[in-house]
Amino acid sequence: MKTSEIRSAFLEFFRSKGHTIVPSSSLVPSNDPTLLFTNSGMVQFKNVFLGSEKLGYVRAADVQRCLRAGGKHNDLDSVGYTARHHTFFEMLGNWSFGDYFKREAIAWAWEFLTGTLKLHKDRLWVTVYHTDDEAFDIWNKDIGVPAARIVRIGDNKGAPYASDNFWQMADTGPCGPCTEIFYDHGPGIPGGPPGSPDEDGDRYIEIWNLVFMQFDRAADGTLSKLPAPCVDTGMGLERLAAVLQHVHSNYEIDLFQHLIKVAAKLTNTADLENKSLRVIADHIRACSFLIVDGVLPSNEGRGYVLRRIIRRALRHGYMLQQGGLGQKQPFFHAMVGALVEVMGDAYPELLAKREFVERALKAEEERFGETLEQGMKVFEDVAKKSGNAIPGDAAFRLYDTYGFPVDLTADIARERGLTVDMAGFELAMEQQRERARSASQFEGRASLPAELASTLAPTKFLGYETLAADGCKVLALVRAGRAVDSLNDGEDAIVILDRTPFYAESGGQVGDSGVLTNADGRFEVGDTIKLGGVFHAHVGRWGGKVLKPGASITAQVDGARRQSTVLNHSATHLLHAALRKELGTHVQQKGSLVAPDRLRFDFSHFQPIGADELRRIEDLVNAEIRRNTQAEVREMAYQDALDFGALALFGEKYGDEVRVLRMGEFSTELCGGTHVGRTGDIGLFKIVGESGVAAGVRRIEAVTGAAAIAFVAEEEARLDEIGGLLSAHGGELVDKLRQLFDRQKKLERELESLKAKAASSATQDLAANARKVGDISIVAARVDGLDAKALREGVDTLKQKLIDCVVLLATGSDGKASLVGGVHGAALGKVKAGDVVAHVAALIGGKGGGRPDMAQGGGVDSPALDSALAALPEWIANRLA
Repeated sequence: MKTSEIRSAFLEFFRSKGHTIVPSSSLVPSNDPTLLFTNSGMVQFKNVFLGSEKLGYVRAADVQRCLRAGGKHNDLDSVGYTARHHTFFEMLGNWSFGDYFKREAIAWAWEFLTGTLKLHKDRLWVTVYHTDDEAFDIWNKDIGVPAARIVRIGDNKGAPYASDNFWQMADTGPCGPCTEIFYDHGPGIPGGPPGSPDEDGDRYIEIWNLVFMQFDRAADGTLSKLPAPCVDTGMGLERLAAVLQHVHSNYEIDLFQHLIKVAAKLTNTADLENKSLRVIADHIRACSFLIVDGVLPSNEGRGYVLRRIIRRALRHGYMLQQGGLGQKQPFFHAMVGALVEVMGDAYPELLAKREFVERALKAEEERFGETLEQGMKVFEDVAKKSGNAIPGDAAFRLYDTYGFPVDLTADIARERGLTVDMAGFELAMEQQRERARSASQFEGRASLPAELASTLAPTKFLGYETLAADGCKVLALVRAGRAVDSLNDGEDAIVILDRTPFYAESGGQVGDSGVLTNADGRFEVGDTIKLGGVFHAHVGRWGGKVLKPGASITAQVDGARRQSTVLNHSATHLLHAALRKELGTHVQQKGSLVAPDRLRFDFSHFQPIGADELRRIEDLVNAEIRRNTQAEVREMAYQDALDFGALALFGEKYGDEVRVLRMGEFSTELCGGTHVGRTGDIGLFKIVGESGVAAGVRRIEAVTGAAAIAFVAEEEARLDEIGGLLSAHGGELVDKLRQLFDRQKKLERELESLKAKAASSATQDLAANARKVGDISIVAARVDGLDAKALREGVDTLKQKLIDCVVLLATGSDGKASLVGGVHGAALGKVKAGDVVAHVAALIGGKGGGRPDMAQGGGVDSPALDSALAALPEWIANRLA
C-alpha cells in the first residue's frame, strides 16, 4: 500500500465515522507561544481542549505535518542514521471534543488496523497506563486482545524499564493517560515487548498512540480536570507505511525511496544505502514545508533552525558530489520537484509555492557555498590541534564567522571520531547574547519595575475613538527604571495613566506624541511605548510645579502627526495586498515602520522588483484609494477572524480577541493599529524606493497624503530644471536626452578611433627606433595621451612587428603613471615581462607584475619615470647577455 493510499484511507475511514476532515495547520503555531513548531497533531486544537475555543464540530480527523528539530527535540544528528528519526513527519490523528471517549477510540483504531489495513491481529500488542483498568478491560474483554499482549506501563516511577504512558504536549497544557498500539515484526528481529529490558529493539514498533485528554497541567505541575474529556490520537504515517510495505526502516518506504533516488542522481551517487542520501531526503521535506509556512533562513528563532537543517543537508550533499567538499554545485533546491511529485496532491500549498521554495533554498545554497570551503579549512586546522574534542570557543567561531551551526560541526566531528565541547560553545553563545543585550539597551525605554507592575491595572486605550481625554489619573512615575513619588520641573520621566488616547508603539506603528496638562504644568510627550505588553508609557519632560501619582491630567495627542501616521499605516495594508496580488501569495510581511512622514514595508521575495512591477503595485494601491472604500474594524475571536478571511502576520502573537481591519474586498488583516475611515483619506500613495535587506527579504519605502504630493512636486521641479538645462520640456525631454546620448556615443567612438591612430603612429616610430641587442629588439618609451587599453594594444602591435623583442610603454596622467610590458619570441627564454614592469615600477614608487609575456604596473608620474625608461635598455641588455 503506497503512502499516499494510506493517507487517503485513514481520512476516508474516519469520514465514515462522522468526523470532519480538517486540513493540516501550519508548522508555525498561531495559538501557542510556548512552542517553536507544531510538533503533534493536537497543537491546533489546544484551545478547544482547554475550553476557550468552540468549533462547529465535535469529531475531527486530519493528517498534520509536524516538525521536531529544536528545543527539547533537538536530536538532529540522529536523523538519517537511525531507522525512524525524522525532522519532518506526518501524524494521522482523530479527535473527539467532548463527544466519544475510550471505548469508541479503541474500537475504531482496531477496526482500521485489522479491517481496513488488514494487519494480523496476533501481531498487535497494546500498552495502557498502569492504573487505567477501563482501557485494559476494553482491550481485553471487548476487543479480545489476550491479557498477555496488554502491558501496563507506569509513569517512569515504577518498573525500572517502564516507559511513560501519560502523554502531554509540553511542560504545561492538556494531558492524560494513553494507550499505545505496537506491531510485532517477528522473532527474526532483535528486541523485546514494551516495558521489557530490551524494548528499544526493532521488533516491536509503536504505531498508534491514543491519548485520553482528561487534565490540564499547570506550571507548578498540578492537574485540573478539563471541561470535557477528549480523545487525541496520533499515528506516524511513515511508521505505518513501513509496516504495511514490510520494511524495517522508514527510509525504505516508497515516499522516501523516490526522494533518495533523486538525491542520488543529483549528487552522482551510486550507493542508495548511503546515509547522506537519507539526510537529504528527510531534510528536503522539513525545509520545504517550513518555507511554505513562512519561515526563511536567518540567525535566530525558527529561521535559525531552518538554516541549520538546510546546511546539514548541503554538507551531506557536497560530501557525495564528485570532488567532495571542494565542489559546491547547488543541488538541494532541485529536490523540491521530486517532493511535489509525492506530496503535492496531499498538500496543494506545496505545489502553489514550489517556485518560491526553490528560490529560497537556492539562495541559501549560494550563501553557504561562499563560506563552506573556508570554514572546512578552519575546522581541519582546529581538529589537528585539538586532540579528541573541538573546543567550545572554536565551535562558536565556526558558527559566528563561517555560519556553521553547532550540530553541523558536531556532525563533521563525529565522522572523524571527535566530540565537541558543547558547554564551552554555550558559554561563548551566552557571552555574545550578553554583549548584544548590553549594546541594545536604550535609555528611557527601561522596563517597568516588577513590584510596580504587579500593583497596576492595564492601561485603557481610548485612542481608537478620540485624540483627547480629560480626567486621566496618573498611576505611576518612572525615572531611570525606578518608580518615583514626584516629578519636578525639567525632569525627564515616564508617566503611566489609567487611560489614554496615546497609541503606544506596536505592530510597526510609531507611538504618539502630544501633551499631558493640568493646572500645575505640562508634560511634553515625545513618544509613547508599551511596557509589559499592557501599559502605555508616555515618555517626555515635565514642566511646572511638582507632579505626583494620583493627579488628574488631560491627555491631548498631536492630531496632525497621528493623522499622517494613520494614512501610512492603512497604506501598508493596501500595499501588502497589492504585493500578494502582483508577486504571489508567498509574499508575507517581515517587518514594517509606520511613521508620520513615511512608511517602510519588508516582505518575503527573492528577487528585485522591476520598474513595471512596481508601477503596477503602485497603481493597484491608488486604485483602491480612489475607490474610497470604507475601512471596517471589527473585534472577534481569533479563529473567527481567520474564518472571516483575515490575514494573520507571521511571527505576531495574538490574543483570544483580535481586531480585524477590512478595506473592501481588497485587504483583510488582523491589526491593532489606528486607521483611516475610508481608503480615500490616504489621498495618494507613492513608492520612493525598493531594495533588498536580507536573503529573501525585500523592502519598499513609500509616502502618502501630503508627503506624496510634496514628493511629486519635487520630482516635477527636478524635471523642470533638467528641461531648462536641455532647453526642452514635457515629451521633448526624452528625445533631447536620446540625441545627447547618441552624440556622446558617436564622440566616444571618434575619440577611440583617434587614440588608435595615435597609438599606431607612435608604435611605427617606436618600432623603427628600437634598440638591438643581438637579434632582440628593445623598446622603452613614454607615450602620453593613451589610456591603459591603448597601451596594451600598442605593446601587442610592437610584439607582432618586432617578433623577438622586449617592450615597455608608459603614460602619465594626474600624477600617476601606468606601465605595460611585453616579451615575445626568442626573448621569452631570457627575460620575463613581470620582472621588467616590477623593476621600473619600483623606481617610481609603485609596483607591478604579471605573466612572462605580458605585465602591468604603475607608480608616481615624476622625472624618475623618464630616467627609469632611459636606463631600461641597458638593464635588459645585461639580462640578455
